[in-house]
Amino acid sequence: MTEKLFYKDQYIRRFKASVISCEGGGKNFEVILDKTAFYPEGGGQPGDRGFIGGAKVTDTIEKNGEIIHICAGAVSGEVECEIDWDFRFLNMQRHTGEHIFSGILHSLTGFDNVGFHMGEDAVTVDFNGSVDPSILSETEKRSNETVWANIPVETIYPADGELKNYDYRSKKEINGQVRLIRIGGADLCACCGTHTAFTGEVGVIKAVAMMNYKQGVRITLKIGAQALADYAEKNENAARISASLCAKTGETADAVEKLKEKLEKEHFALYELKNKYFALKCEGADPGLPLVFDDSGNADDARLLASCLAEKFGRGFAFSGCDADGYKYAAVSKDGDIREFGKKINAALNGRGGGKPDIVMGSVSAPKPEILRFFTAPDSD
Repeated sequence: MTEKLFYKDQYIRRFKASVISCEGGGKNFEVILDKTAFYPEGGGQPGDRGFIGGAKVTDTIEKNGEIIHICAGAVSGEVECEIDWDFRFLNMQRHTGEHIFSGILHSLTGFDNVGFHMGEDAVTVDFNGSVDPSILSETEKRSNETVWANIPVETIYPADGELKNYDYRSKKEINGQVRLIRIGGADLCACCGTHTAFTGEVGVIKAVAMMNYKQGVRITLKIGAQALADYAEKNENAARISASLCAKTGETADAVEKLKEKLEKEHFALYELKNKYFALKCEGADPGLPLVFDDSGNADDARLLASCLAEKFGRGFAFSGCDADGYKYAAVSKDGDIREFGKKINAALNGRGGGKPDIVMGSVSAPKPEILRFFTAPDSD
């Protein structure tokens, strides 16, 4: 059985070990060592990465009670091992931060953490109840106060018969020795993962999203180095938006609202102008062939044009685009079901589309002369 150095000292970055076995091939050798500081995937925490004897370790897992290091090359004998410390420490920050957050939210609501995942970009935690935004804010505040207090993160192995004396959180029944992680008055939880020695090392805990999930909520957290990276990204985006809007960073939301109102007014004005323009364009249409072409390539323009023709002649057909790119089309009827004719358009002009009895919309790839021939053919009605 491999000696688990990560439980003796979670800060070990380099160590020597002997290879017990190395099986597999290609870039997936499964290596077992006599001792290891590589933490295997478990409890929501990803497996460690790094190097063993110069071979890259891409993952660490536990299988049939053995810790398996997935290596990109074969190794043997006594080897120098090195953990990807940035990745490990980030996971220690995130795991400790999740304990703090989940423990405090549990104390405020009684809800249990029923799901926990450390993704590449964030931590997600699932709770079996609906969390009010004010409670989420209070949990975040208290969590960071716990971080700032720099409380020791303790590991407890209760002796036989002592476990009943501890009121701890756990997502599942545990057989055998239970390992408890205690963080002052914030949390006491059964856990197999690695954690920081003091809460101050967590850095910061930020809840960035909350959504309804199953019978409860899923909360997304940015913790430690990822919280700093998230802030840096958002700060850069805020600065760019601020410069684009010529507004102070703290006033960009108001500036966006004003810009939105302005664009809505301009959009309405443009819509009115388009209606007038299309009405003029439709004036010269042939009542026997209420068909017009437009070069914008916009489906909405085709719809407006066809509707304008239908108001005048009962039916209207509009094609918006060009021969090179194809046409968006609309067929509108005020005096009967237009869908069957829409099918004829699609079949004859290499098109696709559909709609309702009074309007059919779609696109065709036929050129303008072919479209005109279709509409002027004797059986085009």
